[in-house]
Formats: sequence, C-alpha cells, structure tokens
Amino acid sequence: MFDRVARRYDLANHLLSFGRDFFWRRRAAEIVAEWNPACVLDLATGSGDLALALQYKISRAQIVGVDFSSAMLALARGKGVRHLIAADAAQLPLAEQSFDAVTVAFGLRNVRGWAAALRGIRRVLTSGGHLLVLDFSLPPKPILQFFYRFYLRRILPFVSAIITREKEAYQYLGASIEKFPSGRAMCDLLEASGFQNVTTEPLTGGIVTIYTAEKARHPERQSRDPVATP
Repeated sequence: MFDRVARRYDLANHLLSFGRDFFWRRRAAEIVAEWNPACVLDLATGSGDLALALQYKISRAQIVGVDFSSAMLALARGKGVRHLIAADAAQLPLAEQSFDAVTVAFGLRNVRGWAAALRGIRRVLTSGGHLLVLDFSLPPKPILQFFYRFYLRRILPFVSAIITREKEAYQYLGASIEKFPSGRAMCDLLEASGFQNVTTEPLTGGIVTIYTAEKARHPERQSRDPVATP
C-alpha cells in the first residue's frame, strides 16, 4: 500500500492536514533536540520528513531512518536523509541499546502488534533513552470528535482519492486512527511496555498528540554500532 501511494504521499499529507504537518514535525524535532541525543532512530521514517527535521535541528547527531517500503526509502534518500535502513519495525535488525532516542511519526499505528513493537523499541534504546511518538488522536471534546470522525469517514477518503487515486489506502487511514489508542490509553500502553515518565502534548485541538517516554536507567552494556545484529 505505501509503495503505491509514495509518489503523491507528501502532497496528500500537506493538503489533508492543511499544512499543519510541517508544524507537528518541527515541534517533535524541538523536543528531541532538548534531549541532546548522539544517535536517533526514526522508525517508520516514510518519505523522511521527520528525519530531515531532526538532521536540521540536531546537526551533530546521527539520524538513522528505518522503513520497510522501498519506494518511501527512495523518496527519503532523494530528499537528503543520510542514513537509511530497509527493515520491518516489528523486527528491527539493530543492536541492543544503540540509540539515545527513537522517534515514530504516524507509523506505530500501522505496525501489527503495538506492544511488541514498543518492546522492540525499548530494546534498542540506551538506558535512560527517550521515545517520542507523534500520531493522530481523537480530540477529547465531543463536538470536535464528532466533526473529526465525519472528516475521517467522509471527506478524507474522497479528497485523497482525487490526490492519490488510492481511495482504499485512505479509508484504511481513517479507520486506523479511530482504532489507535490515544490519550490515557496510549499512556497505559507505553507504561505496560516498560516505559516511564510518560507525557502527552496534544496539538491542533487534539487531532494529533506527541507522546514522550523514557526507558528506565540501569547499568547495562551499551552498543554504539546501531546496525549490529541483535
């Protein structure tokens, strides 16, 4: 599916979010920069927009993008993402404790087995390392949630079909957003997966939320070869 929509993926994202996706990723990069990481994994990097924002914001850090879609990786490479790996987010071929931070923008929702994916992320994080999840969420206010669901079910598939000619892909998008845990449910999932100090930052009325969490500190060996096989 992602290979099919890759050609017009960025255009669809910018139009369907009314350009707010630039702000969402910029805010995510600002948060990661505050952690001062040396090595960052951008999981489900897609066309590389967040990886590029991280490269710009934290120029001294090594940013590694991972995605299973070859078409998306080609887009990211063409934009200038320097380090890319073709891999499934559910089975990361990466060494334990090799990244100071992991980011996932609009990607965790598409992984089969969210808890298993989060445990895999925790495995590659260093002791005390940080996770940032940026994804769609349901607004807490009932009136906003009503209109947002209408947008997801009626407007999003129609407009995206015109832009990408892949109506089914964006019907899936709307359905996946409604099923994906948000707010307290996402915090509970992160904590159950071994993370602590979970925070939330709703954006644009709560249609998107940034979640941050930390891996507990403990004196384990840390690897600095991020592509080593576990």
